[in-house]
Amino acid sequence: MTLNSWTAVFRIQKKLNRSLTVSFLLFLLLAVFGLFMAIPLVYAVNNAFKPLDELFIFPPRVMVNNPTLDNFFDLFALMGNSWVPLSRYIANTLVITLVGTFGHILLASAAAYPLAKHKFPGSQIIFSTVVLSLMFSGTVTAIPNYMMMSWLGWINTHLSIIVPSLAFPLGLFLMKQFMEQIPDALVEAAKIDGASEYRIYWQIVMPNVKPAWLTLMILQFPMLWGSDGGNFIYSENLKTLHYALGQISAGGIARAGVGAAVALILMVVPITLFIISQSSVIQTMATSGMKE
Repeated sequence: MTLNSWTAVFRIQKKLNRSLTVSFLLFLLLAVFGLFMAIPLVYAVNNAFKPLDELFIFPPRVMVNNPTLDNFFDLFALMGNSWVPLSRYIANTLVITLVGTFGHILLASAAAYPLAKHKFPGSQIIFSTVVLSLMFSGTVTAIPNYMMMSWLGWINTHLSIIVPSLAFPLGLFLMKQFMEQIPDALVEAAKIDGASEYRIYWQIVMPNVKPAWLTLMILQFPMLWGSDGGNFIYSENLKTLHYALGQISAGGIARAGVGAAVALILMVVPITLFIISQSSVIQTMATSGMKE
């Protein structure tokens, strides 16, 4: 490190009011925990390239000794023999994931804007209801959700997965908390300049809450990407990639290598998305504290 770098480090230490030794120990502790948390990921990546004899070796080894691509070749061969093409599963997954994710971001932000920047009768009750809904898991609402989808005639359609995902309460909560930090003077100045509410929302509010909606994208995308249709989709032509790959990997011991390849494929996309947007997640979690 250069002299300027060390000077900057010491300035930070002085500002944080802790010694360099304590900071080094904290860094070492975080590195140990980070390594411990990374072991399952490294293990999953290596498993995808292990031959069958290494997959069943005991005690299990984290690193692969003789890497091979046979697991992926077997997976593609099995998918090629399926009467529903792989492209159909991928298209179904992309439709559900992209429409559900971006639709939720738009709906949550549009609902959060009046709650955060306008005072109207019942606003506190509405927001309290949203906060209360965070307490309920998906298991509690599974039966009412299925009944509503059945009444609407959306069973065995992609809408049965997409529409419920639009009402993810955590999204509305995060967007409102983040929008409250935008100065009211900025919004009032835009109104004085003649900007409409829609223009203020789209051109002023949304750019300033970019970390929040990027966080929502990271939270919503893996959930929809890993959806298998559950009890809502029965037609094979409408099934998702997660369902198709899961059926292949459930073929027993002989397909253990294929299952490892499936696990890697399913986790690559969400992890890549998180790596790209992780700074926005950290910023959102640090600045969107509970105020209510």
